[in-house]
Amino acid sequence: MAMPKKRVVIGMSGGVDSSVAAWLLKQQGYEVIGLFMKNWEDDDDDEYCSTRQDWLDAASVADVIGVDIDAVNFATEYKDRVFAEFLREYQAGRTPNPDVLCNAEIKFKAFLDHAMALGADCIATGHYARVRESQDAGRFELLKAVDASKDQSYFLHRLNQTQLATTLFPLGDLHKTEVRKIAAELKLPNAQKKDSTGICFIGERPFREFLNRYLSFQPGPMQTPEGQTVGEHVGLSFYTLGQRKGIGIGGMKTHKNSNGDSDAWYVARKDVVNNVLYVVQGHDHPWLLSASLSADQASWVAGTPPASGALSAKTRYRQADVGCTYQDAGGSIALHFEQAQWAVTPGQSAVLYDGDVCLGGGIIHSSTAAD
Repeated sequence: MAMPKKRVVIGMSGGVDSSVAAWLLKQQGYEVIGLFMKNWEDDDDDEYCSTRQDWLDAASVADVIGVDIDAVNFATEYKDRVFAEFLREYQAGRTPNPDVLCNAEIKFKAFLDHAMALGADCIATGHYARVRESQDAGRFELLKAVDASKDQSYFLHRLNQTQLATTLFPLGDLHKTEVRKIAAELKLPNAQKKDSTGICFIGERPFREFLNRYLSFQPGPMQTPEGQTVGEHVGLSFYTLGQRKGIGIGGMKTHKNSNGDSDAWYVARKDVVNNVLYVVQGHDHPWLLSASLSADQASWVAGTPPASGALSAKTRYRQADVGCTYQDAGGSIALHFEQAQWAVTPGQSAVLYDGDVCLGGGIIHSSTAAD
């Protein structure tokens, strides 16, 4: 008597990655069910948020590869668990990463719960990452993807053992070029579709215009480290550390670099209490360089923090790993870098690695300037 196939519910976004992942699972003998998640509906229109087209693409792909697909609305959960926190962080002058929170709260919590209710044995996504069962029986490790340029373990660092035990990442051993090639060979309708950028509730709309609808803001002075006022900011929430474009100083040229040219202005610090935005000239200004950081809301893939010592870390996505000394600070994280890091930003995630193994991380709270 034939054994029943394992049922996998895969999140299908309408993009090429999740589409190829669904096909790969079917080829591997799984019973595959696609699930399209609708996470935003406040102003779901074709101009900025492509949900309707994404659903049509996902349904068309499901038809081509021969899997069932359904849609589920997580807009309420998203607004309560992700968007509300996103706004709180921006109002406090920090720069959050909603993709990290969305993975932890929606794709691997609300989605996972829904999939299990459908009788799934496991779930799958089109993320570029890998899961490996460690030598300790029943323990699972989150690994970087083979394609280092597409690795998304940074966004997945808050996943826990229960989530990893029931998750498949079919693309973890593939390069993006191979995924595109498979999509083209299968003649998938979205084979040439561009990768999505940003988050749906903002899309391509002007960021300040969007935040203005939800946050209160107060203009204030832009100052140099020496206390010189060089302009007025429109609200601290609209700026991020290291930002160069859109600062709005214009015409202030007080410092020349070695070539005799005026250095660009960068956002360096925010004084939330006094509503002051500090700006500096020059990419390598000391105020933009950090020797160490502290992070809170620590989350560890293994369930417990690693031993203090030498590890590597990322303080932003697409950043190369940097050597650091890690210390467990009782629920928070202290990192000291081998080389000073540029524009370490409160609200972003500091993610720790041991080689290819993603250990977890925390939310950056503060940093210490390099000497």
